[in-house]
Amino acid sequence: MQGVLLLSSSIVSLILIFLIMLQVKGGALGSLLGGDAGGGIVRTRRGLEKLIFQITVFLCIAFVFISLFSVVANRQ
Repeated sequence: MQGVLLLSSSIVSLILIFLIMLQVKGGALGSLLGGDAGGGIVRTRRGLEKLIFQITVFLCIAFVFISLFSVVANRQ
C-alpha cells in the first residue's frame, strides 16, 4: 500500500511541476521571482489556459489528500 501511495504522490507531483511551469507568464526571470513583467494588466483565463489551471487545482487537492492518506496509513 505504501508503495502505491508513494508512486502516486510522485507522479502527481511531477505532473504538477510541469503544469505550473506551463502557466508562467512573461519570459523574464524577474516574473518568475515575483516581479511585475505584465505591467499590471489583468486578463481572464480562457480556453486551454483555463483547463490547465483547473487541472492544476484538482491535482493540488489530490496531492494533499494522497499525502494525508499516506500519513494515516503509515500510523496503522
